[in-house]
Amino acid sequence: MKKFKYDINRYDPKKMMAVPAALFAVAAIIVVITFILTGLPVTPGIDFAGGTAVTLQTDDSKEEIEAYFAGYDLQSIEEGISGSYYLKFGPMSNEEMMEFNDYILAGYPDAGIDQIGANFGETLQSQAYLALLFAFLGMAVVVFIAFRKLLPALTVVFAGIADITITAAVMNLFGIELSLATTAALLMLIGYSVDSNILLTTKVLKRQGKLEEKMEGAFHTGFVMTSTTFCAILAMFFVSLIGNVPTLYSIAAVLLIGLICDLIFTWGFNAGMIRLYIGKTVPAGGRK
Repeated sequence: MKKFKYDINRYDPKKMMAVPAALFAVAAIIVVITFILTGLPVTPGIDFAGGTAVTLQTDDSKEEIEAYFAGYDLQSIEEGISGSYYLKFGPMSNEEMMEFNDYILAGYPDAGIDQIGANFGETLQSQAYLALLFAFLGMAVVVFIAFRKLLPALTVVFAGIADITITAAVMNLFGIELSLATTAALLMLIGYSVDSNILLTTKVLKRQGKLEEKMEGAFHTGFVMTSTTFCAILAMFFVSLIGNVPTLYSIAAVLLIGLICDLIFTWGFNAGMIRLYIGKTVPAGGRK
């Protein structure tokens, strides 16, 4: 890790903060547009929008399946291993659902059918909002208790918000829908973001020594932490991609995006903000 030197004097603090801040601004615009169009910050999947999921085990081709369900609102087909398919349909009324069940079982007697009503999807939306709200509130309380200084604490909280916002924007760009699985992944990102930011802030504010040495030490530790997590999740990503396990694939994709965002915000925006904060009273080469 000594090959990677984190030189805080190479860039002006405001320049360090500029790129992450610009990314956050663009991401916020994307999230707001998606919210206006769909009612959620990320395009909702079947868990939140409602609909019907059908699992098939068949020798039919994807084209034959599409032709069979041409009269219904087939939104996507995901191919699995050994001739398995996962189909998603839009919301239906009770009468349409009864007819749909009969139609499926007539052609595919062994099909698995799961329906999520629109009302239930709205309930899940409310619960997801509450989960995110309590997660952020809990994070904020812990951070303020730990540092008891307004600006460093607000910077850590903002980094967590920015991490989630940018990840949500990238999910929209790559077509990763919001589901119960991806919601859980977003909640996990709050923890990852807080870990690295608290590491940086604690080392700089609560330890003695030169500022550049403290920040470089924090960078080496944080980079190792994030790298090991990234490699483990990357392995899960490829395994789920090869095995075509949509749930694990979505979780891994969201976590990978979030970890990259966390690196950018922790060692760009947060590090720049801390330099400005320390620089008010202590020179970069001085002692805290």
